[in-house]
Amino acid sequence: MTTTYITASGAPGAEITGVDWSEKKYLIVDDFVGIRQLLRESLRNIGARHIDQASSGGEAMTLLARTHYDVVLCDFNLGEGKNGQQVLEEARVRHLMIPSSVWLMVSAEKSVESVMGAAEHQPDAYVIKPITEGVLLTRLNRVWHKKQIFREIDAAYIEKDYLRAAKLCDAQIAQYKVHEIDLMRMKATLLLKAGETEKARIVYERLLEEREYNWARTGLGKIRMANGDHEAARQMFQGVIAENRFYIDAYDQLARSLELMGRHEDACDVLEKAAKLSPNSVPRQRNLGNAALRIGNVQLAEHAFRKCIAIGEYSIRKTVDAYLGMARVCGQKGDTKEALRLLAAAQRDFPGESVVLRAKITEGLVYHESGDYRRARKSGDELEAMLGKDRKRPQTATCIEMATLLFAVGVKDAPVELLCHVVRNNHDNPVLVDEVQKIFDKARMSEEGVDFIAAARKEASEMMNQGVLLWKTGRLGEAVAWMREARERLPDNMRILFNSAQMLISHMQQDGYDEALMMEANEVLMHVDALAPGQQRFAQLVEQLQALVPGRTATPEELDAEIGGDAAAPAQQEAQPAGE
Repeated sequence: MTTTYITASGAPGAEITGVDWSEKKYLIVDDFVGIRQLLRESLRNIGARHIDQASSGGEAMTLLARTHYDVVLCDFNLGEGKNGQQVLEEARVRHLMIPSSVWLMVSAEKSVESVMGAAEHQPDAYVIKPITEGVLLTRLNRVWHKKQIFREIDAAYIEKDYLRAAKLCDAQIAQYKVHEIDLMRMKATLLLKAGETEKARIVYERLLEEREYNWARTGLGKIRMANGDHEAARQMFQGVIAENRFYIDAYDQLARSLELMGRHEDACDVLEKAAKLSPNSVPRQRNLGNAALRIGNVQLAEHAFRKCIAIGEYSIRKTVDAYLGMARVCGQKGDTKEALRLLAAAQRDFPGESVVLRAKITEGLVYHESGDYRRARKSGDELEAMLGKDRKRPQTATCIEMATLLFAVGVKDAPVELLCHVVRNNHDNPVLVDEVQKIFDKARMSEEGVDFIAAARKEASEMMNQGVLLWKTGRLGEAVAWMREARERLPDNMRILFNSAQMLISHMQQDGYDEALMMEANEVLMHVDALAPGQQRFAQLVEQLQALVPGRTATPEELDAEIGGDAAAPAQQEAQPAGE
């Protein structure tokens, strides 16, 4: 059998006969010893020599954390503990598979929910048992060669260097026309992650000229939504579902578009349908529970949160939100005792100060919604004391939730300080600032709220602009130090974070590579990505940062490469930070 071989560097090599499977490392995961033996013999017959076996999901995770396998053959049902979907999910999240690794889900399970649940975590193939040696070899060869084409692209993706990964797609398209559609799909996905929505739109529209791909139409819908045209996005997602009722991503995106339009009941209905089609997603069940709670559908919220807790037991996606949401449900049903038990379980299973804080907020809400205002006020007082002991403030959503509760139970000073903190960290986010003003309005502090917000925005602007002034007057070292202090005071202010990263990169461009500054800039950018993924400036700065790594200097071809038909900004382009 003659196939095109891809070298380790990703460049096309000479044509060779088949693949040398003898030196690759394999992992077989199945709870039945007989199946493991059959698969092991099949692998040995194609030349495999280095084969490990696991009889459970937990054992598989131990082996995956210890060894980088080239090929994993994993059953879906693994008995007690993690199932195959959860093993694959965790391996993806923890990056335990190298970019060229092959993952085959091998299972006798044919149900729609199992196949769709596994497919959401993107195995390289889903093979139904019984599997013959010929089928196994054919699948391995087909998937292996395709993975080599995406090897460097996947490596750049893992590093979050989305713009470089998109350029690598272009390079591979020029060499491998047979995989052009898959490479263009990946390129569009990368451009979306890089915040380059216009360039992604060009790619999707070009693909749709050739064929009506549901994923391309869904991609266009995401772009419409990102651009604020929520109704156009809704129509596109609705059309995809009408064409293919099993295209689960379209349901999730349709629900988001409806929520952005304020149609919360419709969004909840869509999430409920999606959860019936593919019920084993922890994030989807959590989103359904929150959506149902928002519209007052306590029964649906309870079902979703209970399901979320159950399927999350062995999942890396296990979330405290399900416990807190379920506690809110119990509070609204008048079962305060069960709510408090869930809050205790949440703090036991998810240790950390942020969870203690969120549990105390939920406790206050449970008491307040059940009419026990004395205990609600006691929870509010305890929250106020917790804030006094620790100057570090929680994330924006938690601050807003806490301030709302504190105002409701009659506390004044602490929620004002929390909301001012939110504004300082989001001073150029008009939607969030408006939300803060509405909280002041509800607390009958409209005029005071206007003054508090104005003062907080001014403080943030002046702090950032001082750093920009130092930068523009050539005092780069002082600017870096100033922005470091600004990050300490306003750790979630996106403009300050971006400008701080820009200055650190510029410092290295001017004075040479510095490992400590590289780590600091990377930490800042990863924090940005955690706060608000998909930012265009994030992708541009990551590309500039990666170009500074010794031995990783971008080639002139990379710097001049075009993405989606428009000239891309050079990685080393001297960019000025944005002031007010």
